[in-house]
Amino acid sequence: MKADISERIKHYRKEKGMTQDDLARKANIKYSTLAKLESKHVVNPRMETLIKIAEGLEITIDDLIKK
Repeated sequence: MKADISERIKHYRKEKGMTQDDLARKANIKYSTLAKLESKHVVNPRMETLIKIAEGLEITIDDLIKK
């Protein structure tokens, strides 16, 4: 799956049957941060945030950023 980071986050979140709120809580990040990432309002997200999202999705950081 070739996609940008926002599309990959949304893809994996939906694949897991999670809402944005579910993932934000599980990843321990603000809902607004996740919403901005998925809507492409954040161009260069912090690595710390991406790691938390990957952990919340129960995938590797490689799966999240390299596909």
